[in-house]
Amino acid sequence: MFCHIWIVTADTYYCRADFGITLYNLCNVLSSSMSVFKLFCLLVHRKDFLSLVLYLRRKFLHGKYDDYEKIILNECKGTSTFYICTFTSLSNATLISYVISPIIVNIGKNESDRLHPFNVRLDLPLTMTPYFEIIFILQIFFLYQTGICYFCFDNILCMMNLHVAGQFRILQYRFENMKSTIDMEERSGNLNVHSSRWRNENKYYETFKGYVREHQNLIAFCDKLEVVFNFFALGQVLLFSLLICLDGYLILVADEAPSRRFIFMFHIIACIAQLFMFTYSCDCLIQESTSVAMSVYASPWIDMSMNKDGAMLRKELVLVIARSRSPCCLTGYGFFNVSLETYTKVLSTAFSYFTLLRQGSTTTH
Repeated sequence: MFCHIWIVTADTYYCRADFGITLYNLCNVLSSSMSVFKLFCLLVHRKDFLSLVLYLRRKFLHGKYDDYEKIILNECKGTSTFYICTFTSLSNATLISYVISPIIVNIGKNESDRLHPFNVRLDLPLTMTPYFEIIFILQIFFLYQTGICYFCFDNILCMMNLHVAGQFRILQYRFENMKSTIDMEERSGNLNVHSSRWRNENKYYETFKGYVREHQNLIAFCDKLEVVFNFFALGQVLLFSLLICLDGYLILVADEAPSRRFIFMFHIIACIAQLFMFTYSCDCLIQESTSVAMSVYASPWIDMSMNKDGAMLRKELVLVIARSRSPCCLTGYGFFNVSLETYTKVLSTAFSYFTLLRQGSTTTH
């Protein structure tokens, strides 16, 4: 990836007099730099990141669920699969466009006029065989590595956010149906449900405490998710505006070859899809973590007497509701909460940049 950044940066320096080529290379540098940035963000927190992955696998994907909870989990898996497959396909289409574009341009050209996906500045006959083929394959390898790091971390972040949001939905269901769950357990044990009111209330309180611990574990998971991905999210949001702006300019305004326009058509669609996937999954986390308060209030606390267990349950219920009013969310290094509102703001900023860039290029011409 560093080799790829070096190649594109060197070409930007030598072609800095050409505004169109400079913007083309700048877009490539930003995309490659984003991949390196994501990789280093997670390398710094690699232990926490791996612990999140293991916890997700052990507790979320292979936990014990009833039929309705399995439906929720399958919905999370289906949504994650849809977004991941869509974004990965668009990213791979962009990578393929980078490879196919020079192949189409080189059709019918002499060896001395052939082009690589990216211009290389070396004192060698790079357009002649076998130098041309070697450099071409190396650039494909560099591009592939950059593309993998571009989308793989976003995919796993989306999956984590959606599954945590699903766990909050499952927790809401458990709070709301706590009474029926306890009655079902007692019936399966061949016990009289109404044999002892005190025993039932104690059972309610113990079950409620277990659900509160689950809520605390989900909050702790979200806090660790915030530690690992907060700087990652800040870089994402800041670079998205520039990338979408540059892609739009290179498609609509710049004097680019049709084969290159396809590259940036796929790239801008991939960026918009990536931004939506990123912000939507974070927004689901906010909404579902906040909705826990209503579910807790719908639990059977009103049927319990004011004995020791009933009083403790009501006190802890108030604490859970108060905590749920502060949603679990992913922030841009503490500067802002990432949600669907972020999606609209980034697109609005990108459009403003595009307008300024177009006006500036028109004035220059």
